[in-house]
Amino acid sequence: MARYKAQARVLKALAHPSRLLMVEELSRGERCVCELADLVGAEMPTVSRHLALLREAGIVEDEKRGVQVFYRLKTPCVMNFFQCVAAVKAGETTDRVAHAA
Repeated sequence: MARYKAQARVLKALAHPSRLLMVEELSRGERCVCELADLVGAEMPTVSRHLALLREAGIVEDEKRGVQVFYRLKTPCVMNFFQCVAAVKAGETTDRVAHAA
């Protein structure tokens, strides 16, 4: 049961459009909180809370440099999940998804 709770925690961390957008952006490289705030169109404290959830779930990691905090994906494999979700949305069969991977 503990394994499923840990998996649910990761899914909950991803379960917000702003967090999904940030994860996708971080898949392209490291970004500071200010860049992510501009991307999402939210205040920095709100973005920082979103990033804290992603960090606590083990999806991103951060590094403070002076007054700025930079984030990067800790687990880039999460992008595979994005592909799976897109396939579900498109109604693709299991065979097509397996061949695409």
